[in-house]
Amino acid sequence: MTIAVDTAAVSMPAAETGSLKGRLRRAERRRKLLFGALILPLALVVLVAFIWPIGSLLMRSVDNPEVHDNLPRTLAALDRWGGREVPDEAAFRALADELAAAKGSPTIAAVARRLNREDAGFRSLIMKTARKLPLEAGASAREALVAIDAQWGEAATWQAIRRAGGALTPFYLLAAIDRTVDADGQVVAAPAEERVYVDVLLRTFWMSLIVTACCLLLGFPVAYLMATLSTRHSNMLMIFVLLPFWTSVLVRVAAWIVLLQNEGLVNSALMGLGLTDSPVQLLFNRVGVYVAMVHILLPFMVLPLYSVMKGISPVYMRAALSLGCPPFKSFWKIYFPQTLPGIGAGGLLVFIMCMGYYITPALLGGPQEQMLSYFIAFYTNQTINWGMAAALSAVLLAATLALYMVYARYLGPTRVKVIKAR
Repeated sequence: MTIAVDTAAVSMPAAETGSLKGRLRRAERRRKLLFGALILPLALVVLVAFIWPIGSLLMRSVDNPEVHDNLPRTLAALDRWGGREVPDEAAFRALADELAAAKGSPTIAAVARRLNREDAGFRSLIMKTARKLPLEAGASAREALVAIDAQWGEAATWQAIRRAGGALTPFYLLAAIDRTVDADGQVVAAPAEERVYVDVLLRTFWMSLIVTACCLLLGFPVAYLMATLSTRHSNMLMIFVLLPFWTSVLVRVAAWIVLLQNEGLVNSALMGLGLTDSPVQLLFNRVGVYVAMVHILLPFMVLPLYSVMKGISPVYMRAALSLGCPPFKSFWKIYFPQTLPGIGAGGLLVFIMCMGYYITPALLGGPQEQMLSYFIAFYTNQTINWGMAAALSAVLLAATLALYMVYARYLGPTRVKVIKAR
């Protein structure tokens, strides 16, 4: 038995299906273009106001223009130098001519300052040599420079010039982690008296960890209380939590100076109650720094915790209690794991903000309480050493990114979903 098939009836749906797929693709493309047009202004703002300044600052940590741009002939002569013996006459002549040309200009100061970072005492050597230039016509540049200062007759002096002559340098980044480059080009530990920044970074981590832990211990009960109270009472507590945001950080720090000083209200209360016979030192040490920073950063812990706790249904706790589970065990096994995203978000926020704090440790702490941001401000505002400031900023940024990756791995939303699925 033969069955007739209408080929037109079969082909029409296929054609219509292809046309429908094409229209869907075009609609999806238009939707993506529309979304791209909507976020383009925000992307430009982020690029111009955030990414570009940070990238420019980080480039300063490896930028090395002082010697590279101002002593090109000297560096070209040193490229052919073996590095073990004193270079030939051409290198001496090139250096003498370039220093003479830069004499009396800001260029000579920039070169001297950069070389002095490479080897202490280089600034006085450069300035002393420049004052006695130019050389007499026909005089030997090598003999003249060695006569000015015997250091020009040492290979180590020229090695320092060559090390500082690259367009890019790891010098600042290595110094930021207490490392340096020796005469053979090997990365080695800096001299003991120059090892500062690793200890400062560890101190910054430790102080940030203590402040974060204190904020968590104080903020968790407050957030839990706000999440379990009625709306009227929780709103009242929210006002008190947000109240510090309405006061300047500098004003709050000044208030703590008044409260914690030897004649302040805290010491007066302690002596009035008979707890101490003399004022307790609460300023210019870590006690004052911890108290002020916890007070300032506590809302940043409470708010993420409250937002997570507010979304936890009380049905879980009631079900556990109705099945005979003790209250504390019900809280620890049922309620607490659901608050981990809030703990992670609040802890990350407080820790990162604490690592970048400058005003509070500078005003309330002593020399042993200064964090990494203090040295960044020091190199930016006082010594105008942008390379070192940028290198320390890069170290702080790397530490922050590493911390965020740990958070995303163990406490991020994806990790929490996996835990719940199990």
